[in-house]
Amino acid sequence: MTDQPMRISFHIGAHMTEGERLIKSLLRNRDALDHAGVCVPGPSRYRPVLRDVLNTLGGMPADPDTQDAVLETILEGADPDHLVLSNSSFISVPAMAVGEDQLYPRMYKAGWLRNIFPDHPVDFHLCVRDMTTFLPAVVSAAGDDVGYDRLMGGTDPRQLRWSVPVRQLLEACPDATLTLWCYEDMPLLWEELMRTMAGVGPDLHLTGRFDLTRHLMCDEGMPRLRAYLAAHPPKSRTIERQITAAFLDKFADPDAILAQPDLPGWDQDLLDDLTTIYEADLGDIARMDRVRILSR
Repeated sequence: MTDQPMRISFHIGAHMTEGERLIKSLLRNRDALDHAGVCVPGPSRYRPVLRDVLNTLGGMPADPDTQDAVLETILEGADPDHLVLSNSSFISVPAMAVGEDQLYPRMYKAGWLRNIFPDHPVDFHLCVRDMTTFLPAVVSAAGDDVGYDRLMGGTDPRQLRWSVPVRQLLEACPDATLTLWCYEDMPLLWEELMRTMAGVGPDLHLTGRFDLTRHLMCDEGMPRLRAYLAAHPPKSRTIERQITAAFLDKFADPDAILAQPDLPGWDQDLLDDLTTIYEADLGDIARMDRVRILSR
């Protein structure tokens, strides 16, 4: 649509952070986004082809013919300004989320992704999560044949820092930026996440801003929240988030919270340590260049 190279945004997870729900919210707005020059293709259009190209290139930059062939497959004749691609397993499957005493030891593959489209500017989007809930969720996602001990490979969970794979990503992609947010804030950030990933401003109407909130509330919660907001229109985004948080506290659906497995050797002291480490690590990430953190 313009003479500028198309921008490509990669949403790379992490695992178990509502990535599939987020891309579905964007897909609900496909027509509006198309008119705004943003292409959000269905995952089946690009996940298999990108996996194959990643394995074939092995990190080497794609030649022009390969780059054009990949884009032709994904875009199917469209000519957008911005392309959004999402897969929590772009970097690795859940069973390989921990290794070499760190999170996502294969984060160097962000550079492989970047090199599929060497002629286009790219950016990355990543959600992080407190280890107290992330590790149990990843154990569940990895499957019964993996389990906690095999996933961790002897790594003390206190060693794990999100800042390590973030730094790896930035080193692997020196011309890219990273937008990062916390899983714990997602219900209150949903619309902002949609707009940020799509690169659109507040003037474009998007549906689905309560897609995650609705999932987390009991049946009566969402109608009551909508009625309250209609009767008392919030004067700012901050006030709306405060109202939404209050309704989430009051109308939370216990069934929406996935049961987490009991992990061997975990106790309250460890949980407290992991949360303290997580919060300090977020501070370290916030001081990194080329990182933007979205917060409530």
